[in-house]
Amino acid sequence: MAEFSAEVFQNEFLSDGATDVHAVVAVTCTGAGTTQRAVAGADAGAGGVAEIVAVDTSGSMQGRNMEAAKHAAAVAVDQIPDGTLFAIIGGSHVASRIFPYPNARVPMVAMEPGARSEAKRAISTMAAAGGTAISSWLRLADDLFATAPVAQKHLILLTDGKNESEPSAHLNQMIAEVTGHFQCDARGVGDRWVVEELRKISTALLGTVDLIARPEDIAEDFAALVRKSMARGVASVNLRVWAPQGSQVLFVRQVAPEVDDLTGRRTEVNALTSAYPTGAWADETREYHVAVRVASKPVGSEQLAARVQVAVGADVQASGLVKAKWSDDSTLTARISPEVAHYTGQAELASAIQEGLAAKAAGDEATATVKLGRAVQLAAETGNDDATSRLRKIVEVENVEEGTVRLKRNTAKLDEMALDTASTKTTRVRRA
Repeated sequence: MAEFSAEVFQNEFLSDGATDVHAVVAVTCTGAGTTQRAVAGADAGAGGVAEIVAVDTSGSMQGRNMEAAKHAAAVAVDQIPDGTLFAIIGGSHVASRIFPYPNARVPMVAMEPGARSEAKRAISTMAAAGGTAISSWLRLADDLFATAPVAQKHLILLTDGKNESEPSAHLNQMIAEVTGHFQCDARGVGDRWVVEELRKISTALLGTVDLIARPEDIAEDFAALVRKSMARGVASVNLRVWAPQGSQVLFVRQVAPEVDDLTGRRTEVNALTSAYPTGAWADETREYHVAVRVASKPVGSEQLAARVQVAVGADVQASGLVKAKWSDDSTLTARISPEVAHYTGQAELASAIQEGLAAKAAGDEATATVKLGRAVQLAAETGNDDATSRLRKIVEVENVEEGTVRLKRNTAKLDEMALDTASTKTTRVRRA
C-alpha cells in the first residue's frame, strides 16, 4: 500500500502587526508502485490504468518527424504493461482512432501480445496530411477515456506545429471541458510549435510540457513518459488546506520538482477547507508553498494558521501544521525559512524567464533585458545551474550579482524554446 508523509518548513514567528504566514510542505509518497499493479485495465475496475498516445499527423509532420513519431509510438506501445487499457490517436484538423482499428467494436483494448503487434501494424500506416486542430484530439481522447472503468487516465500528446486550424477559443473551451478527466503530458518536436499553447494544455491537465529538439529523441522521451505513467500507483491525490475563520489562503503553489500554481484549481471541502488536485503519484516527493493571511494578534499569542492534509479520495493520508507566533524579538521574526526563500526565488525565476522571452518576441528589448537580467540573478542565487546555462545562450552576462545583461543577436529559436519549457523546473533546496 502507498503511504504518504508531510513535513512542514517555516519560520513560525511573526512580528507585531504581521499577518502573512508562509510555509513549504514536503509531501512524500512511498509504496505507490505496488498499489495497483497486480491487475490493470478493464479487470482492475476503479484501480486500473488507461493510456492513450496522440500523434500529430498533420501535413507539417511529413518526412523525418512522421517517421520518428511512428517509431516513438511503437516504442511507447512496448512499454505499456499487459492488461493496461490503451489506444492510439492520429491528430490533424480532425482526430482519428488509429488503434483499436476504426471498425473495432471496442474503443480501447487491454494490452496483450496480439494487441501490441496489431497496434504497431496500425501505427506503421499513419501518414501526414491536413491541418492542426488540437481540440479535436482532446475531444476524442476524452470520449475514449470515458469508456474506461479505471481511475488513472493518461494522455501523451505530440505535435510539431501550432494550433492553426481552429480559433484559440475552441481549444480553450475544450481544455476547460476535459479538465479533471485525465492527465496529459505534452511534447513539441522541432521549433514550429508554440510553447504557451502546449503549456496551457499540460498545466490544466496536471502534466508537463517539454521540447524534443530532434526527431530521433522522440522515442526515448515517449518510453520515459509511459514508464513514469505506469509507476504512478495512486491515481488521484488532493492537497487539502484548512485555514481558520476570517483568514484567507493567498496561494497554494507546487514548487518542486516544477512550479505549478494550484490556487485557481481550488474546490471547497467545507467552509474552512479547500482542496487542490495534484494528479497521480509514484514514489516521489513534491513540495508545496502555502501562504495564508490571518488576523494579527497581540505579541505572545499563538495560533494554528493552516492544516495541510494529503487526501486520497475521502481518506486523509498525512497532515502537517502551519503555525503562527507573534513576537517582539527581532532575532526570531527576522529569520527567513531557507525553504520559503529558495522556492519564492524559483517561482519568480520562472515568471521572469517567461515574461522576458515574451517581451523579446514582441520586440520590447528593454523589458526583455530587465526580466532576463533578473532571471540570471535569481538563477545564481537559487543555485539553478541548468537555468543559468540556458540563459547564457540568450543573453551576454555582464554582472551576475546585479543581473546586468545584454540580449544576444540572432539567437536560435530552439534555445529560446528550451529555456521557456524548462523555466518551471526547479532545483530543490539543499538541506543538511
